[in-house]
Amino acid sequence: MIHDDIRDLLESPRHGEDAPSLDHIEHTLTSGYARALALEAERLRLERKLAAVASRLGDSADDADAAELAQLGQRLSVADHDLGRLRSLLVLLRGRANEVRAAAA
Repeated sequence: MIHDDIRDLLESPRHGEDAPSLDHIEHTLTSGYARALALEAERLRLERKLAAVASRLGDSADDADAAELAQLGQRLSVADHDLGRLRSLLVLLRGRANEVRAAAA
């Protein structure tokens, strides 16, 4: 999982032979940004579906609609949490990339 890859890089040595290369860090950043975009797209899909189900409630709500709303709400909450965590890790990794870039200059 990308979260684990980023944490591994952040916990790795900053200098020396065992330190990750800038290319490795940048590749992981790119993968992380791609995952963040996918999570944002999933959030948007969930929000649209949630709105569609909620709009049906005015007509005739049943237990299936209520269950679907609950499930969508839970999925949206998980996506929000994952996205927030990933963004935090990406900020830290971007800082590490900047440090490595500055040290190489």
